[in-house]
Amino acid sequence: MKAIRRLTVRPVLPDPLRPLSDLARNLRWSWHPETRDLFQSVDPECWTASGRDPVRLLGTVPPARLAELAEDRRFLRRLTAVADDLDHYMSGDRWYQAQPGRLPAAVAYFSPEFGITAALPQYSGGLGILAGDHLKAASDLGVPLVGVGLLYRHGYFRQSLSRDGWQQEHYPVLDPHELPLAPLEERDGTPAHVALALPGGRELRARIWLAQVGRVPLLLLDSDVEENDPGERGVTDRLYGGGSEHRLLQEMLLGIGGVRAVRTYCRLTGHPAPEVFHTNEGHAGFLGLERIAELCDEGLEFGAALEAVRAGTVFTTHTPVPAGIDRFDRELVARHFGPDSELPRIDVERVLRLGMETYPGGEPNLFNMAVMGLRLAQRANGVSLLHGGVSRGMFAGLWPGFDAEEVPITSVTNGVHAPTWVAPEVFRLGARQIGVQRAEDALAVGGSDRWDSVADIPDEDIWQLRRTLRAQLVEEVRERLRASWRQRGAGTAELGWIDDVLDPDVLTIGFARRVPSYKRLTLMLRDRERLTELLLHPERPIQIVVAGKAHPADDGGKRLVQELVRFADDPRVRHRIVFLPDYGMAMAQKLYPGCDIWLNNPLRPLEACGTSGMKAALNGCLNLSVLDGWWDEWYQPDFGWAIPTADGAGTDPDRRDAIEANALYDLLEQRITPRFYERGASGLPDRWLEMVRRTLSLLGPKVLAGRMVREYVERLYAPAAEAHRAMDPDSARGLAEWKARVRAAWPGVSVDHVETSAATAAAELGATLGLRVRVKLGELAPEDVEVQAVSGRVDSEDRITDAAKVPLKPVGGPDLEGRWVYEGPLALDRTGPFGYTVRVLPAHRLLASGVETGLVAVPSGDLVEAAGLLMR
Repeated sequence: MKAIRRLTVRPVLPDPLRPLSDLARNLRWSWHPETRDLFQSVDPECWTASGRDPVRLLGTVPPARLAELAEDRRFLRRLTAVADDLDHYMSGDRWYQAQPGRLPAAVAYFSPEFGITAALPQYSGGLGILAGDHLKAASDLGVPLVGVGLLYRHGYFRQSLSRDGWQQEHYPVLDPHELPLAPLEERDGTPAHVALALPGGRELRARIWLAQVGRVPLLLLDSDVEENDPGERGVTDRLYGGGSEHRLLQEMLLGIGGVRAVRTYCRLTGHPAPEVFHTNEGHAGFLGLERIAELCDEGLEFGAALEAVRAGTVFTTHTPVPAGIDRFDRELVARHFGPDSELPRIDVERVLRLGMETYPGGEPNLFNMAVMGLRLAQRANGVSLLHGGVSRGMFAGLWPGFDAEEVPITSVTNGVHAPTWVAPEVFRLGARQIGVQRAEDALAVGGSDRWDSVADIPDEDIWQLRRTLRAQLVEEVRERLRASWRQRGAGTAELGWIDDVLDPDVLTIGFARRVPSYKRLTLMLRDRERLTELLLHPERPIQIVVAGKAHPADDGGKRLVQELVRFADDPRVRHRIVFLPDYGMAMAQKLYPGCDIWLNNPLRPLEACGTSGMKAALNGCLNLSVLDGWWDEWYQPDFGWAIPTADGAGTDPDRRDAIEANALYDLLEQRITPRFYERGASGLPDRWLEMVRRTLSLLGPKVLAGRMVREYVERLYAPAAEAHRAMDPDSARGLAEWKARVRAAWPGVSVDHVETSAATAAAELGATLGLRVRVKLGELAPEDVEVQAVSGRVDSEDRITDAAKVPLKPVGGPDLEGRWVYEGPLALDRTGPFGYTVRVLPAHRLLASGVETGLVAVPSGDLVEAAGLLMR
């Protein structure tokens, strides 16, 4: 019979074991080996059966076992030591507390998904895993972060396969009481809630759950509460599910409700109020509107409130293509804002203007969440050096008149949380070499000096470690493959072949990620006979482990999965290539360490960063990848291989795939497999091991989430906090009024005349030109602008590249026609074709850059020709 209601019965822990509850509720156990080892020793069988989830473990351990442990002095000593270690971790000073200067009192970090641990399945792929790693690294560094997200009652889907290899989706119901969560409660013990107004006088209420991620609180909003109507209860049902209005409500709840949740949390706990708000992708962009509304309630006008909010906001974009951005119909957005809905104090037209695509090719009837995110943030970044450039080009229309390289979007390359992703065996080898504390610091904080010691680890130890990890992966693959085939309807008698799947002594390649078309899951199948020869080579075989989920609505992605599965089902090769369904964190933690090569072959430049190869590298796995994302930035032949790209303008997609697939096969045949199987005088693959060593020592410190979060603190959070503090109400009003005045007056600004004088007739390296520029400022004054000379090498179309910018100074007052003269030197500091121009930009002490306003005045075409601004 089926139960009509489900509830969770919690165990009553004996008093000596009470600290186990605190340890289970703090997700630091997910990256702290000693805590996990302690829970495993409670009951090894229950630990495995619970999916290595301490909360579920404590709900299944027999009371007799708990009573036995309460009398076990050795266990209690271990429990005390681990509990004391957590207390010290939570309260002691860390990297952040040792930094000079006045850093933010707190930072609020908003993301639509968080991948913390498999025990809290609130992620779909790289964005969520990155967000989880960001929180964990912030905790290790002592950064006072508050995470904000949604609690999806079905999470993302679980994946299985039909008999013919078609992806099947399943949506298990998650009970928050069975997850490592605690309800946030008001002081009277009632659940803390936030509420949003909906059209027609309705209301969307959400409960606040707290996940403690080390030192970082993560607030998750849950709309499945009795006060809501059925439609509103389902708002947080699935990650990236539902139609357009469903997604809009999710994003309103995340942004607007998220700010209200942060305020509630700070009120109840005394946590410092955030000075900086970090929007991880456009999904949470509405948080800026809620903060504007807060300031309007305090008496600021909209324009001044907008400037105050922008000053303390950081926006991170993760998508390299417009199709990856959420866009909503203007009328849908308008219906959910204004007098009859949410934020009635703000004119709905002001809301709509923030998301308008006001650039050439933009769609005026759509509301663009990334555009709003950029307009509401004074600081923005992409997630790799290459992606930063792609993003500047993609959003350049918001800053007309400026070259793409000047668009104010920087980059902070993603990193991964090493304590989560480094196999325990790898950590133990490092700790044996440099000590436990230095090894922990190397993974959490970084620093190349701590990683240099990899050079001293003997080859035999590294090779034995790699074989051990490969053997563990082989066992994991066989177990998962057997379970998958049973789900597909196979009987036990049909599955004897699985005992021979993979070989712990064969070169092992991993490929695991989401399955959109641009990641090209099936590029490896381009020439199936050639791939088969590689898999079955008599002396130098390879074996491949593949995993990945297609979005439930993406039939094209599902067909790619089916194509790969059908190839892997072929009895000729199924012992050498496998597809594992239901890719997630638990699988990934076995997959990355067990592979020798991590394969990545997206269409360049569509991989914003791609962090799976970073996790593999931290375990001594070598990367084989297209030069995209982070690999474009850090690739060296010392520690991996680059797949050449065929990205010429005249190359059609089919030909491009054929060329790049052939390049992949060539690399495997001619360079990679010979190096893996070649043995030196010691009987070991000396040249391969040297690449492993270089991967660890050179890439290791770079790919850390600790390095990433330190960069966010130093380059984005600290300046944003400083700007936030400077933006008091009077300053915010002043900046808003100044911007309005400058925009109104800008049509009257122009460059009227440019002339040069040279000390010598020849334009020689080291010579100096004197520039004299006459500009009209109209109703503006010199303190409102900066006049710049912009110079550098020029290309064949006379575009200045690698530009240097030098401010010119006003000389005297305006003439009778209101024109000002600016002068300054221009150094000829590089040889070859050289050019310069001049321009006028708005200037104000509270701007992050002169580009921020999007206003610029440059010489007219006639003036350029008359001035002869190019020299060759």
